[in-house]
Amino acid sequence: MSPKRAQRRHQSDVDVRQTASDRPGVAQPVPIRPVPEQPWGRILAGTVVLLAVMLGAWEWYWRDFGATPGIRNSDGLWAIQRRRIDNGEGDATVFVGASRVYFDMQLDVWERLDGRRPIQLAIEGTSPLKVMEDLAADPKFTGRLLVDVAPEQFFGGNGYRAAAFKYFHTESPSQRLGQWLSMRLIEPFVAFYDPDFSLAAVLKRLPWPDRPGRPNRIDVRKLAVSEADRNTHLWEKVESDPEYRELARKIWAQKFVPSVDDLPPEKIRKTADEQIDKVSAVITRLREHGVKVLFVRPPSTGPFLEFEKRVYPRATTWDVLLAKSGAPGIHFEDYPELQHFDLPEWSHLSHADAKRFTAALHEIVTRDFWRRDERTSDAR
Repeated sequence: MSPKRAQRRHQSDVDVRQTASDRPGVAQPVPIRPVPEQPWGRILAGTVVLLAVMLGAWEWYWRDFGATPGIRNSDGLWAIQRRRIDNGEGDATVFVGASRVYFDMQLDVWERLDGRRPIQLAIEGTSPLKVMEDLAADPKFTGRLLVDVAPEQFFGGNGYRAAAFKYFHTESPSQRLGQWLSMRLIEPFVAFYDPDFSLAAVLKRLPWPDRPGRPNRIDVRKLAVSEADRNTHLWEKVESDPEYRELARKIWAQKFVPSVDDLPPEKIRKTADEQIDKVSAVITRLREHGVKVLFVRPPSTGPFLEFEKRVYPRATTWDVLLAKSGAPGIHFEDYPELQHFDLPEWSHLSHADAKRFTAALHEIVTRDFWRRDERTSDAR
């Protein structure tokens, strides 16, 4: 060690050892910790390489699982589509509801048949009421509203992703920029950039021990693939991978088994009646600026359909909704052309059948309810 360096180290040791009691009346000096010489350049390079290897391994793992790069269904993505209404597309056809109209309605098919691309504002696991209220308060919206009536979400008032509505109204410039950068620099290239593949989600899915009287429930896994304008379809793995399809069915089946968390029938009925009253009031406001509303009950099958019929009987939900709101509706059970589709996990259509369903539904809509050249007249 050179004399000069030895002197610096000695002085540092003296400074570090000195305390207030050693120097009465003198401010305590800031301790100086000597930093040993290290190959910092090689350490940085090694860290970058290690990070790249770990990310590459995580990406390889999920690609081998069947994941592909795609656009994240984020609140920011929803806000982009919502802004279209305020940016000149107020007379558009808008889809609202939960995951069925979100996964089952194919925007390219509707555009080819209708001449205009609709706006997809449905949000999985979430009642359409908040979106309808938001649109009713926006005088710029004068178009057509196709409302998905998935019984559990619609009549139960579920709000799995209700935060998206608040996000739209409070989104900051930095959040918009972050969304823009993510959609162009990350999402088109990285398969693991999906909430279902995050480390936190993977750790949560580990077989943790059940709490007494509270068995762990399996969260809903990835089901769909989205595009930049939220055109979405069922993930191919749900259709082609028997093991993954059974997992999806097992997750849905959790709700079919009686649980201590189940609401009593009278509470379910009361909530359904409240939702119907709220939706009816919103429709009145929508009609004030020329909006045409059409309810659609998309297909479900198997144990899922049995569950819906048992908990939300048509006579006390769907029929009451149409009677109180005065809006028309299309129930899949009333139209042979909306039946006999493939629903791999009982709740959503396969990609190919989603296209056929969209075309069949468009035919009914334009034949019986909305003509393509009508934009402002009442749906009835």
